[in-house]
Parts: sequence; structure tokens; C-alpha cells
Amino acid sequence: MNHRSRSSISWALSTFLLLACSSKSHPSDAPADGGDGGPAVTSVPLLGGAPGIGFDDLRYAAVLGKVLVPAGRTGKLDLVDPKTLGVTVVPGFSTSTTFTAGAHDSGTTSADEGGGKIFAIDHETGTVRVVDPATHAIVATTKLAGAPDYVRYVESTGEIWVTEPGTGIEVLTAPASGAPVSSTTIPVAGGPEALVVDGKRGRVYTNSFSGQTYAIDVTTRKLVETWNNGCVLSLGLALDEARGFLFVACATGKIVALDAVFGGALRGEVTHGKSLDIIAYSPLLHHLYVPDGDGGDLGIFGIATDGTPTLLGTVTTAKDSKGVTADDSGHAWVTDPSGGQILRVEDRFAAVQ
Repeated sequence: MNHRSRSSISWALSTFLLLACSSKSHPSDAPADGGDGGPAVTSVPLLGGAPGIGFDDLRYAAVLGKVLVPAGRTGKLDLVDPKTLGVTVVPGFSTSTTFTAGAHDSGTTSADEGGGKIFAIDHETGTVRVVDPATHAIVATTKLAGAPDYVRYVESTGEIWVTEPGTGIEVLTAPASGAPVSSTTIPVAGGPEALVVDGKRGRVYTNSFSGQTYAIDVTTRKLVETWNNGCVLSLGLALDEARGFLFVACATGKIVALDAVFGGALRGEVTHGKSLDIIAYSPLLHHLYVPDGDGGDLGIFGIATDGTPTLLGTVTTAKDSKGVTADDSGHAWVTDPSGGQILRVEDRFAAVQ
């Protein structure tokens, strides 16, 4: 999930050449607005955010109606209400007192919801942990085969898929109660990097670090298609599931649009910034969100019916920002590592039809 962790990026480069279960924090009162009707930005501080948090993956949990914020070295998974901006804390993950800009390999950095639970990775223990969203407590833990990066829940099979760069994608079954059980590991040449579930087509997509995007069949767990994405170093993925467009972030500042329905055909590409990683898509607006960690801004792109991206505008967010997600109310959410907070961006650009 990049410049992922220090261990995974070194692997990629070698391949390539709290006492309580919950608490509340309060956002800053004044959103930033350029005065031209453009996107407004509101800061949401997190408990224990100083001196900074090595964020990575963000995820909107539509069933829970919360933004899942794995808060790295703080040892907490934060659940943010997109309307009230209240923050509920799930403690119990590994902690660290130190923060290094650009690093995000401490504590929990990826989470997803599914089957009435939340699944979150923990770096130091090399585990995936099960959280009860009703009690805000960790209720089960499973040791993983390799160092975890992304975790995603596959609804059609009731499975948890975890990327482990240099190892593959570990697939675990998620029982109604108790700890997840490891089933198999899917090898991914030169990866895996990023993970997107396409429920409509029964596929999971991931990248190699060196310019390929893979389509894996959920049922057979076999790699069924390989597409060249044109990246020197390919990182984040985002999906327009309804229309079948898959977007790939190239680390050096390019977004590539592939057609997952027609063999990964190139539908468009656009440049933005110099340091890209995670990207996110809003099916509500047909907008793609692209943080540039080097420039400290968020690019907002409209996606046409043929898959081509067009820049609608940018908004200043935070330096070294990588993580981003979109909720179902017209907001993008962006990490602010040095500030130890997340930023809610009110996307005021018109939806693309």
C-alpha cells in the first residue's frame, strides 16, 4: 500500500532493479475553503496523534456507516462518523512511540468490514485481528503466513484476503465466531501490491510492483488475466465496479484507466503530481481521488462513460499523504501523517454522468 513499509519497499526495489475501549475526539471547527465554491477541508484530530501517525490504507465501511482509520503506531483503529465527525476508538493493536515521515509499518494500517465484523492487520505481531463493532473490542486473532499489507473481505465467499508482499495473497475463511482460518496462499509474481474486490465479476485485482495488473478468480483462486499497466512502479488501485473500469496509480505521477471487462484495454491516462500511492473512487459522483504526497494536494478527476479521466480541480491537503477513501455522502477522506489526523474533503464538483 508504495513505499508501503520499509520491509516491503526494500523487497519491491530488489525485485524491481489505551485503557478504554472507546473515546471521543472533536474536529476543528473551521473548514478551509478557497472562497470560490471549491472543496472544503475539515480536520479530524485523532487520539494520540502527536507526534504523527504513519497512515496507509483508509476504508469506508458502508454497512457501519463509518470511516475505518487504522491509526498506525497509536495502537488504535479509529471509527469516524462522516456526519458528526465523532471518533470511536478500538484499542489493543501494537504501539510505537516514534514517528518517521513516510513510514507506515507500525501497528494497524489496513482494515475492512464484512459479515458483521471488522478485520484489521497488525504489523508487529504479523496477525489479522477480528473486531466486534458493537463492543469496539478485539475478539479474535490469527497469525499470518507473511508480513501483512492490505486486508479485504470477499462477501461472496465469506473470506478474508490479505496481501503479503513477496509471499502472495493469503486467503482465510471467516467463521461466524472465533478466529479466521488460513486456507491457502495465492502466489503473485513481483507483488502483490494493492487489492480491490470486484463482486460483480467475481474477481480480485492486484498489482506487481513492476508494471502488471492481475485479475484473480474468486472461486478458483487462480490468476486468470495479466495486463500491462504502463507503470515503472505500480501501486494503488481503485475500481468503478458498475462500469468495469480499473484505475492504477503509478508512483511517479500517472493514473492509468484499464477496462476490466475488455481484457484490461487502456481507456485513458493522465498525469498528476510526483508521488502517488493509494487512490479512491466515488461511484456516487464518478470521481477519482488522487493524493500527491509530494505536492500535498488531492487531485479530483471526473471519469467519463468511456473511462477517461479529466481533472476537475485540486485541493490542498497534507504533505506525505498517501491514504484516501470516499464515503457515500460526497466526501473524500485523506490522511495527514505529520498532523496525526485525517481530513474530510467536501467534494463540491458536479457528478459526472
